Formats: sequence, structure tokens, C-alpha cells
Amino acid sequence: MKSKNRYGYLFISPFFIVFSIFGIYPIILSLYMSFTDYTGIGSPFDANWVGISQYLRLIHDEYFLQAFFNTWKIWGVNIILQLSIALILAVIFSDIRLKLKGVSLFRGIFYLPNLMTVSSVALLFLFILDWQHGSLNMLLLKLGLISKPVNWLGQPATAQLSVSLIQTWLWFGHTFIIVFAGIQGISKDYFEAAMIDGANRRQTFTKVTLPLLKPIMIYVVITSLIGGLQLFEIPFLVSTNGLGGPEGSLVTMVLYLYNQAFTYDNFGYAAAVAYGLFLIILAFSIIVFRGMFKKEV
Repeated sequence: MKSKNRYGYLFISPFFIVFSIFGIYPIILSLYMSFTDYTGIGSPFDANWVGISQYLRLIHDEYFLQAFFNTWKIWGVNIILQLSIALILAVIFSDIRLKLKGVSLFRGIFYLPNLMTVSSVALLFLFILDWQHGSLNMLLLKLGLISKPVNWLGQPATAQLSVSLIQTWLWFGHTFIIVFAGIQGISKDYFEAAMIDGANRRQTFTKVTLPLLKPIMIYVVITSLIGGLQLFEIPFLVSTNGLGGPEGSLVTMVLYLYNQAFTYDNFGYAAAVAYGLFLIILAFSIIVFRGMFKKEV
């Protein structure tokens, strides 16, 4: 039997071989590169060893600090809107007093943007937000809400807000399904008991729904945080020059990493940025997790 059991290792070896080559090896190599001045030419093992100087540079890099705050601004607006809209809709569609029909249809409609490729979404909103011929400006001008076209993607504040709203539109359906499933998982006995006790909708929401949804909310916030701090595609595709314009307002941490590697050929520093980003995500995930699970005195 022991000799036959060895064949099991043979069957699972392809997975571990592929994972080691395409998973573990790049992680180790990028860690090594972060301690060198590798520029992308030749072998990284031939680059000069610079120790922790790349990490010291990262700590004092004002452009990375700007990218850090840009990322938080865009993600912060996004998660507030995304979670609020998803939570409100989930509560409405799961309300046993309303008994709304067609929930499955609405779930499909809400989730539809999540099925689109990010490049298609970016192209769609480039046409919508175009300041000269975009449909949004045309609609607002026709309604008399603005007197002249707004350059949505050409001004720092409106550009960041636009990306946040795009991210909200893209992901709120996914969040809605998770939150809706969480509410459906709560026993109806709690809601019926609240109704019998005379609790109104606000009291039922704050005293029953929210406390029992806490694990789901933690999952949504942490996964959104991890994804939000790695935001890259939308800012890269909608920025005017691909470098995070205007005035660097759309430069996120991952876009900054990308530009360091593939625009400025500074692969060693880009690797240090990657590991700095990993530590930031890890630290804030732990803070959010422990904060939401903090014991009440």
C-alpha cells in the first residue's frame, strides 16, 4: 500500500511544478530584484546589489505618497457608495413586508456590469464623459443643469470622482449579491419577532440586520480594500496620457509601480514598490479585521 501511495504524489506533481514556476519563483525573484538596481536589461542576477536603499527611497518618495493618497480617495468614495447602494437595495428586496417580485431579474441586471471586460467599461465611459461630445455633457446642457461642457477627466477632482463612480457601477452588483445572500441567510424568525414587538424598519435594520450582517460586511470591506489598493485598469485606461493625468490625480500605487517598471525601466524600484504595497494591504486588512471584531466592553 505504501508503494502504491507514492503514485498519488506523481498525479499531483504537475500542479506543484506549474505553481512553483509561475507562482513561487516570480515572488522570490521579485523580492531579490527589490534589493538591486535592475533596469530590465539582461539577467536580474547581474544587476548591482543595493540592499535596502530601494525601500528607503520608497519611504521618502513624495510621488508614491501622492499615489497612496490618490488610491485611498478613489477607493474611499467607491466603497461608501458601493456598500450603501448594495445594502439599501438588498434590504429592500429582502423585506418580508414588501414581498417584492422579480428579484432574480434584478440580481442579473445589477451583476451585468461585472461581466463586462474592464477595457470595454473604460471605453464606454470615455465616450460618456468626453467633454466635447460626451453624452453626459450633452444631456446636462440640454436639461440646463450646466452652462458649458465639463471636462470630467481633465480636472483632478472630477477625474477621481469619475473613476470612483465607474468602480461603483462596475462592482456594486457583486456586493449586492453577497449582502443579499447574507440577509437571506438570517433566520426570518428574527424579523418576525421584531415585527411582533412593534419595531419599525429603521429599528429592524439597525438592531437586527446590521449586527447579524457583520461577518459579511467585514468580508466585503476587506476584499474591496485589497482590490481597491491594487486599482490599476480604469485609471490607466481613462487617463489622458496613460501616466495618471491630470496633474497625477489618477496615479494609483499600482499605476505608479507599472510606470516605474515599464515607462522608466526601473524594475528594481518597482519590485520594492510591489512589496511596499503588499505590506500596506496586509497592515490595513489586519486593522479593519481587528477593528470590526473588537470586543465591546
